[in-house]
Amino acid sequence: MADFLAQVERRAYKQSMFAVRDEHTALDIVQDAMMKLSEKYADRPPAELPLLFQRILQNTIRDFYRRQKVRSTWTTPMSSLINEDSDGDHDPLETIEVENESPYAAPPLQQLERAQVLASIEKCLVKLPARQREAFILRYWEEMDVAEAAKAMGCSEGSVKTHCSRATHTLAESLKKLGITL
Repeated sequence: MADFLAQVERRAYKQSMFAVRDEHTALDIVQDAMMKLSEKYADRPPAELPLLFQRILQNTIRDFYRRQKVRSTWTTPMSSLINEDSDGDHDPLETIEVENESPYAAPPLQQLERAQVLASIEKCLVKLPARQREAFILRYWEEMDVAEAAKAMGCSEGSVKTHCSRATHTLAESLKKLGITL
């Protein structure tokens, strides 16, 4: 179980990060999903774990949005009341990601170009409808086949294909408008 969780941790984090757009919340969601998997399905064969985990992760993301909807009904967003510019504690260096320290890393110009393209793709991916984004990530990021993605999403294989096709066309269009062709 520990080996499986170590394998999927990074991809699960990225997947939840695309969904909720907040690092701390994404970490909490991944942790909750991993806890649910280990508590309820530790006795399952290792072959079943990837699909179970994807289903649990997607349900945990949906639960987060349900809670947010209820909370936003009763509270005022504090971020709208706080002016971040007036606070002197904001450090822009904290937003810079640590680069790969490998001696085989690409030259700085290529790293910059790759980072800009990835950032553009991530921005476009965030704008997709939830089901299209979920299907796209499961098929092309998690490299699941259509049947596995359909099981994880709880829908038919045809729906997965439709969502992936629409997501791909929308992403290509959005990236083309930004001058990026892949």
